Parts: sequence; C-alpha cells; structure tokens
Amino acid sequence: MKLIVKGKTKDLYELDNGLYELHFKDDMTGKDGVFDPGANEVGLVMEGAGLAGLRMTKYFYEKFNEMGINTHYVESDLSKNTMVVHPAEMFGKGVEVILRYRAVGSFIRRYGLYAEEGMALDSYVEFTLKDDKRGDPLITREGLDMLGIMTKEEYDELYELTIKLGALIKEDMEKKGLELYDMKFEYGRIGEDKRVALIDEISGGNMRVYKDGAHIKPLELEKIFLGDK
Repeated sequence: MKLIVKGKTKDLYELDNGLYELHFKDDMTGKDGVFDPGANEVGLVMEGAGLAGLRMTKYFYEKFNEMGINTHYVESDLSKNTMVVHPAEMFGKGVEVILRYRAVGSFIRRYGLYAEEGMALDSYVEFTLKDDKRGDPLITREGLDMLGIMTKEEYDELYELTIKLGALIKEDMEKKGLELYDMKFEYGRIGEDKRVALIDEISGGNMRVYKDGAHIKPLELEKIFLGDK
C-alpha cells in the first residue's frame, strides 16, 4: 500500500489491486477551533470525527449506488476508518460544487450587501476551483470550458446531478427534523469510459445542518441522523 496524498481530513493510499483506500482522520477544517466546512485549513481535532464522517459517507454512497448513481465507492471498513474506492481522474486540479439552500458562510461574505444571514435560496449552485493559495475562487461554466478543466456538457451534468443529490440528502435530513443549509460535492471521471461520478465524502464535515435554528456539529449530526445504525 502506497501513500499517494496526505490530505487535511483524509489520507489516500494506492492498493495493489488498482483500487485506492481513503483513511478518515479526526482532523476537521475550520479556524481557531471553530468548524467550517468551507475552510482551507485544519482548525481542530475532534475524537471520533473520522468514524462519524465515514459512517455517513457509507450510508449515502451505498444508497446512491443502489439507485444507479455513479460513485467511486466500493466498500468500507468502519473498524479501521477506511473506504475503498475506484481511481478517479480529477477535473483539472480539483473542482468543488457547492449547493446552497440558505445564505450563510462565504455567500454572505461575498453578497452581504444584497443578502441577509439565513435567507432562503433556491438550490443555488456554485463551482469553485480547489486552490488554497487563491482562496478557492469561483469559476463559471464558460471559464471551466475555456481553461480545459471540464466541458460545458460535463458542467451541465454536474449541475443537474448536484441538484438531484442535494434533494435526496435534504429529504433524508428532514425526516430527522434537520435542515440542510449548504454542502459541497466533489466529482471526477472513473472507468475506461471516463464517466462522471461522485467522489470524496458525504458527511457532516462538508455540510452545514441546523435543527430549530441551531447549528449541529458533525459528531452530533451523525448521532442524530444515524443513531445506532
């Protein structure tokens, strides 16, 4: 097993069989000990965060796979905090797709002249480049195409898939009395046909969820959402 990438919240290893293994860590993004899914640095360590993230990721990926949605997920081992995945080709050096149902975080920092904290948004989708040095800049459909990062057709497919996945996750949260405010997705190309697929994780570490107007931290979210599953 060969270490390929040592990430903020996960490490990626290459297996002998051509698949990859993600190791979920207890490190979380944020600043000065405050969790922020949109942050570009590790801001805190929470014991059990890795397992909580993996449990939620396992739940959603197995659900999506059963629905016939393309993902890189193969299997997971909760006892080791690991997940086996298919290799995926990144879009450029990485693109994140953010889906927003309410105005919080960087949306307010950018558009606070026109938006109020917590105001409702109609499934607002943003594409950003994974680039810590430049603050993960926003980029348009035309910009992604012109720079050779993804085609306009791939952009349209990711946009529609993000809306679909978000609706499924939001519906599941509502069944537990939870409200999804925003979350980020990552995608790549997998297989010989380079089909678009969901990659990385789907967990409390990359979403903001509230209950009765109060923000729910990732570990608490996992307990409320999954219980003893």
